[in-house]
Formats: sequence, C-alpha cells, structure tokens
Amino acid sequence: MQVRSLLLLLVLILVAATAEAGKNKKEKTKKDGSKCEDWRWGPCVPNSKDCGLGYREGTCKDESKKLKCKIPCNWKKKFGADCKYKFESWGGCSAQTGLKTRSGILKKALYNAQCEETVYVTKPCSSKIKSKSKAKKGKGKD
Repeated sequence: MQVRSLLLLLVLILVAATAEAGKNKKEKTKKDGSKCEDWRWGPCVPNSKDCGLGYREGTCKDESKKLKCKIPCNWKKKFGADCKYKFESWGGCSAQTGLKTRSGILKKALYNAQCEETVYVTKPCSSKIKSKSKAKKGKGKD
C-alpha cells in the first residue's frame, strides 16, 4: 500500500512540474510576442550596398519591430525581393531591338509588399549560333 501511494505521489509531482514548465514557456512567448495582429512591414533594407543581409521594420499601432532579412545578390532589383513571380519561357529574338522578352505573373507577395501583378523582362539575344560556327571552323584547322 505504501508503495502505491508513493508512486501516486511521484506521478502527481511530475504532472504538476510538467504543467508549470508549460506555463513558463507560454508566458515567455507572450512577453516576446505581441497581441497586435495588423502589422505593416517595410521593404528589406540591406546593411551595405544593395544586397545581402539587412533588416525590415514593422509597425502596428504604437509598437515597432525589426526583423532580419536577406536580399539575394542575383535578384532582379526592379521587382523587389518581396515579390515572387512565375515566369514564362523566353520569347523569340526581336530583329529590331536585339532583345528577348518574357513575362512573369505574381505568385506571392511577402510582408504585404506592393507588387505588380504582371512584369516583363528583357535580355539581349544570345550569340550562341555564331560561337558554335566559330568553334566548328577551329576544329577543322587542327
């Protein structure tokens, strides 16, 4: 009988300790977190130059926060790092301009960013055809 009551007492102590630990974790998240739900986030501002690690500021009523963020250095700066697009394949080369074009449709806007629904990008037409023909001529001379 004493063994049963001792085990029961031990189980009750463990349950009470676990519940108290859970309360402490919840209290910590409440102190760090915010009750405000309507946060407005600014763009990611790099610490130096125009890409890399940086921060973004957010405001909600009288509160403000800073979050760490990163702008990839190969990102299309024109669209902003918070606007994600799904792009089509490149179109044909325009003989008049010497450029190829493709469009992208907005897939996701992070942190309520102001993004265009559709964007267009261009790049110079490649000269791979010319370089291949040069390579073939070079092989024939050996």
